[in-house]
Amino acid sequence: MPSPAHTAISGPLSYACERPLAPGTLVRVPLGRSEVLGVVWSCAAQPPANVPAASLRSITADLSGLAPLSAAWRQLVEFTARYYQRGLGEVAVAALPPALRSLDAEQLQRRLQRRAAAAHDTTAAGPRRGTADSEPPPLSAQQQAALAQIDAEPGPFLLFGATGSGKTEVYLRSAQALLERDASAQALVLVPEINLTPQLEARFSARFAPRWGGDAVVSLHSAMTPAQRLRAWLLAHEGRARIVLGTRLAVFASLPRLGLIVVDEEHDPSYRQQEGARYSARDLALYRGRLEQAKVILGSATPSIESWYHSRPGGRYRRIDMPERIGAAPQAQVRRIDMSHQPRGAVLSPPLVEAIAERVRRGEQSLLLLNRRGYAPVLHCPDCGWKSDCPHCSAHQVFHKIDRTLRCHHCGFTQRVPRACPSCGNLDIAALGRGTERLEEHLAERLADVRRPDGQPPRILRIDADSTRAQGALEAALDQVHAGQIDVLVGTQMVAKGHDFRRITLVAAVNPDGALFSSDFRAAERLFALLVQAAGRAGRAGESGPLGQPAPSEMWVQTFHPAHPLFEALRRYDYPAFAESELAERQAAQLPPFGHQALLRAEARSQEAAQAFLTAAAARAQAEIPEYAAGVTLYGAVPQTIARVARVERAQLLVESASRRALQAFLAAWRPWLLELRAQPEHRAVIRWAIDVDPPSI
Repeated sequence: MPSPAHTAISGPLSYACERPLAPGTLVRVPLGRSEVLGVVWSCAAQPPANVPAASLRSITADLSGLAPLSAAWRQLVEFTARYYQRGLGEVAVAALPPALRSLDAEQLQRRLQRRAAAAHDTTAAGPRRGTADSEPPPLSAQQQAALAQIDAEPGPFLLFGATGSGKTEVYLRSAQALLERDASAQALVLVPEINLTPQLEARFSARFAPRWGGDAVVSLHSAMTPAQRLRAWLLAHEGRARIVLGTRLAVFASLPRLGLIVVDEEHDPSYRQQEGARYSARDLALYRGRLEQAKVILGSATPSIESWYHSRPGGRYRRIDMPERIGAAPQAQVRRIDMSHQPRGAVLSPPLVEAIAERVRRGEQSLLLLNRRGYAPVLHCPDCGWKSDCPHCSAHQVFHKIDRTLRCHHCGFTQRVPRACPSCGNLDIAALGRGTERLEEHLAERLADVRRPDGQPPRILRIDADSTRAQGALEAALDQVHAGQIDVLVGTQMVAKGHDFRRITLVAAVNPDGALFSSDFRAAERLFALLVQAAGRAGRAGESGPLGQPAPSEMWVQTFHPAHPLFEALRRYDYPAFAESELAERQAAQLPPFGHQALLRAEARSQEAAQAFLTAAAARAQAEIPEYAAGVTLYGAVPQTIARVARVERAQLLVESASRRALQAFLAAWRPWLLELRAQPEHRAVIRWAIDVDPPSI
C-alpha cells in the first residue's frame, strides 16, 4: 500500500485469503474506508503471532489474470525502500502504472482478453522482415572496439564518448546483439528528459519493429496518458516488449527477461527523483543489473564525478573511451568573451551579435543558452526597493512579459503585473535581470537589419518550459528547427541535451557565471556538463554523410571570469583534467564519493517548529543510539535554500559518514525514533519529515 515514510505504516500488512497466493500477485484490499491496490509479499499458513486471526480483514479480490511480479522486481523494491529509508508500500505501488491502481479484477480481465486477441492477430500475420530503412549504418573503429569490449566483459561499463561520437548506435547494436542471442530477452534504455524519448523511440523502432513487431519498442514516462502507460507496462510485463525506453520511473518497469540496461547521459540530475520516494534511477539501474545479471552501460560525454571515480583503474566500472566524433566533424571551437571589456550592461557582446548575424546571412543556425525562463527574474521599484516576492514562498515571482504576469516557479502562484509599485505607488517599476523572453526580444532588436539568404528577416524561436507547455508544442518547435525554418534558437537547458541539430554552427552560453561560486559543491560539475552538452549541438552536419566540408562551428562563452579553470578545461574539452581537479577538492573535504551524506528534512508551519524537530531528532540520536553514531557526524538544523514554499517552512539537518555501511546502520536505527518523536505533542506542528539519502545538493 502507498504509505509514506513519515507514517507508522512502513512494512507489509496482514490480510486473510481463502487460498494461497504466489508472492508478487496483485490484489485489491480494504484499507480504512477505501479499497487500494496491494502486492502480495509473502503467504503464510498462519497469521503472525502478534496478530489475532479474528482481526484480519479479507482480500477483496486477486488480480490473478496478471502474472505475479518477479522475485527480482520485489528485491529491487525492497532494496530501494531499505536504502532510501522509505515505506515498502510507498515504493512498490508508486512503481506500478496509475491506471493499474484503479482497475478491479473484472476490468483488468476484460482488458487482458482484448490484448490477448490483438496479440493473436499480430502473431497470425507472421514475422516481419527487415527493410532498407532498418539497415544500420557502418560502424567506426571506436564503435567496433566498444562493442567488442561490451561483449567480452561483464561490466558495468562507463561509455565515455564525446558528443556526436555515436554512443546511441552502440546502444542499438548492444540491444540487437542481445535479441539475436535470445529472442525473448529484454533491454531497458533510460534517458534523462521526456522530450528525448520521441526521437530515441523513432530510432529504436526503425531498427527493431520491422523484425520483432510493432510492440517491440515501448516508452514509459510521466507525460503519457494513464492508458498509454498501462499498455506499455503490460507489454513489458508480458515480455512482448523487447525494448523499453523511459525516464527515471522506467527503472521499476516489470521486465521478466531483462538482459541489458542502458543509462544515457548518466550524469544528468534528472535521474534523481525529488518528490515522494527519493531515489537515483542511475544507481538503482546498477543494482538491478547486478541483481538480474544484466549488463549495464552508463553513457556520457561528461560523466558524474562519482562514475568517473569508479571507472578509474581498479574501480567498479570498465571505462570505454570514444573520443572522436562520427564523420570527422570537429568539436566546436570554444571562444571566451570577457564581459568586463564589453559595453556596460551589454546582454550580448558586439562580437557575438556579429557572429550570429553572419550565420543568419549564410543560412546557418545559432543556439543561445540561458538557463532562466521568463522575461526577468524579478520586478523592483527603484524608489522604495520593493521586489516582486512571492507571498507564499521565500523566492521572487518571475516577470513574464508575454502575458503580463508574475509567476512563482516554486508554488505556481500567478498574478497580474501591478500598474504601479504596491508599496509606494511609483509607476516606474523595472525588470531586474534577464530570462529567455527578454533575450529573445533583445536579439530581435539587434538583428533587425540582418537578412537571410532569401532576403527575409531572421526567424527567432524560444524553447523553454513556458513556450512548450501545450501538448505537441515541443515536437512542433523542434520540427521547425530541423527543417531549417529557424535561424536562431533561444532556450534553456532542455535544448542543450541530446538533440541532433544538423544546421547549428554556433552555440553561445549567455550568462553561465552564476554556478562558478555556488555553495553547492556539485554546481561546477553541472555547469561543465551543460556547456559541453550545449557545445555538442554545434557542427554535427559532418555525421550525416558527404555533404562537403562541414562549416566551422564555435561555442561562445560570455563570462566575467574567462581565466577560470572550468572554462580553461572547457576550451580543451579536457574532462579528465576537470574531473581529477574536482576529485582532489572533494577528497580534501571528504565529500562524495569519498564521504557519504544524508539529509533529514522537516516541513512545518513555522521555521521554529521545523528546526525544533530536527534539533530534538539529533539529540535523541546522540542519547539513544550512540553505538550507531560512531563514525557519523550530525550538523545543526538550518533552513533550506528556499526556506518557504507554498506557505510551508522547510529546514534540514546534514548527516555525514566516511562509511556507507555506518551511515545506513545509523539511519535504520534512527528512523523508528523519528516516528516516535513526530507523534509527541510538542512536534505536532511538523507536517512531514523525510530522510534524503545521497542528496543531489545540500
